[in-house]
Amino acid sequence: MCLAIPAQVMKFIEDNLVLADFGKGVRREVSIALMPEEVEVGNWILIHTGYAVSKMEPEEAKETLAMWEEIWKLEDQSESSSTDL
Repeated sequence: MCLAIPAQVMKFIEDNLVLADFGKGVRREVSIALMPEEVEVGNWILIHTGYAVSKMEPEEAKETLAMWEEIWKLEDQSESSSTDL
């Protein structure tokens, strides 16, 4: 299974490299070399293995991040339950 995560473009580092904010204080350098369209600071992009693969509407990105947040909460609960045994 392949996963892609939304992130917001914070700034350009080099021609095809941006600093992307994934939320929760996580920022990473991401390549935009594979993007078929122009990317600007503030855009939401979908990241897969360090490469931006498409742009996203802000609402869609925020909805996706909210779903990830729910998954992480469930995972945290599952981990804390298993350590209580």
